[in-house]
Amino acid sequence: MSDGYFFSLDGPLDTMPVERQVRAGNLTGFGDLVRNLGGDPRRMLERHDIDPRAMRDPDSYVDSKAIVELFEDCSLAFNDSLFGLRLAHFQDPDVFGSVATLCRSASSFREALQCYATFIPVAHCPLVTLDIEEGREIAELRWHVHTDLGQTDQAQYKGALMNLKLLRQLAGPTFRPSYVNLTVDVRQKDLAEVESRFGCRFRGRSPTNVIAFPAATLDHPLASANRLLFRLLGGYLERVRAASRRSIVERVEDYVRGALSSGTCSIEQCARKLGSSVRTLQATLSDKGLRFSDILERHRVELAKSYLEQGDMTLDDVAAMLGYSEQSSFGRAFKRWTGSTPQRYRRQLDLREAA
Repeated sequence: MSDGYFFSLDGPLDTMPVERQVRAGNLTGFGDLVRNLGGDPRRMLERHDIDPRAMRDPDSYVDSKAIVELFEDCSLAFNDSLFGLRLAHFQDPDVFGSVATLCRSASSFREALQCYATFIPVAHCPLVTLDIEEGREIAELRWHVHTDLGQTDQAQYKGALMNLKLLRQLAGPTFRPSYVNLTVDVRQKDLAEVESRFGCRFRGRSPTNVIAFPAATLDHPLASANRLLFRLLGGYLERVRAASRRSIVERVEDYVRGALSSGTCSIEQCARKLGSSVRTLQATLSDKGLRFSDILERHRVELAKSYLEQGDMTLDDVAAMLGYSEQSSFGRAFKRWTGSTPQRYRRQLDLREAA
């Protein structure tokens, strides 16, 4: 496969969050926790204009401010000042999606954290900036949210524990943080429980969010290292970052490329993935003189031709990759697009190469 193959598809194979969005994986376990507390998760989500179906699709995106306000609302509704910590208990580092996979495939703890800091804004939430401060004895993972989202204590509690879970997964069961500092206004009565969950000293009202650990940990090799996966996934995410695809048309195109082979590529699924309503998405595309069906068909034509040029793919394979359950349906569509059947198109390619 040539180095330019990624760009032959005009962009990434999936849509990424824009400025005020966060991955819906943050809602993992939300329904179970709220029901355990005697609440109605659907009602809580709809109160903040979050589609309840987002709980079933961790790769979709929701509004960051809505998520933050949802967690604070739950804290008040259930009289639970540590709601964010309890939600994190239901989650594992895979809420960070492909970034967690990349980190686990790194060769060392240092390399994993560098990838984490680089790609969390790309694939999880663009509002977050992370960096690693390395001292002689202590290193710190620091993070900051670049906007005013209002009261964020519960989101900060959850984020800190999820960061810790990832660090423990990477470094192994012997990993112990030196201390955790957060910008939250912690209540004195909660301090013991917070320190118990973090497993170290904790300080609230800090100017910066910090997880500290022995600096020597940075050079520890990872048992989960996988150089092939690291290079493939890291290279892909780096190209996604460089592409900076932010317009609505580009994001719809990215969704279509990623969803075609699933057989469930639709404007309803696309709107949910982008954290929008179908009506809003239709209106936005219409303002640009486009329809979702136009984008879908254009990419099917382009991908069909690309797949047919690959001699090792059968026509059944091509049809499936484009979301068709039967080869005959694909054949009729391809003839409508090009005036030629897929078989004739492939034979003409073979004749050109032979000449």
